[in-house]
Amino acid sequence: MGDTTDEIVFYTHPQSRGRIVRWMLEEVGQPYRTEVLGYGESMKSPAYLAINPMGKVPAIVHRVVAVTEAAAICSYLADAFPRAGLAPAQDDPLRGSYFRWLFFAAGPVEAAVSAKAFGLLAPPDKAGTVGYGSFEQMADTLEKAAAGAAPWLLGERFSAADVYLGSQVLWGTMFKTLPEREAFAGYGERLRARPAWQRAAALDDALLSPQ
Repeated sequence: MGDTTDEIVFYTHPQSRGRIVRWMLEEVGQPYRTEVLGYGESMKSPAYLAINPMGKVPAIVHRVVAVTEAAAICSYLADAFPRAGLAPAQDDPLRGSYFRWLFFAAGPVEAAVSAKAFGLLAPPDKAGTVGYGSFEQMADTLEKAAAGAAPWLLGERFSAADVYLGSQVLWGTMFKTLPEREAFAGYGERLRARPAWQRAAALDDALLSPQ
């Protein structure tokens, strides 16, 4: 029996960015316990606010440490469980590209897609002051990343960067928040073929089904 502090506790809702972390957990292959929280009271309860003061999901607790923010959780899990092979080693030159695309998705992609959805994109004359530049610059750069994924962002090696950036591509194409691009479609097809993605999607979809 291992130390109970080594248990991964996963806080989520099936209609949230928790789907990204669920996929990552399935890729990691370690046992985890799921705690489903409802929007509103349970996410704002004192017990959960002690884990994430933002009162949002996803979050995990592992080894008595709380980790929030989907990109951070993906990065943490990849390093915590190196046997899964989801992150290049510290001395691997690929680690630079790994972090580049992981945080490009967490920064410019997230910010530009959200800003466009709410009509809050920076005006052209202020594009230099925001991390994403313009929505078009972000989309073109994301397209280059997806087009260069042969089959994955790090070549033959699938990584946590594919989980996080790939989730942005899958959601963007599904909800039409990204322009239609052949590279997005091809990359998305490869992502959806992964057994871990299929398991994760089935688990979350089951939570949405009437009991």
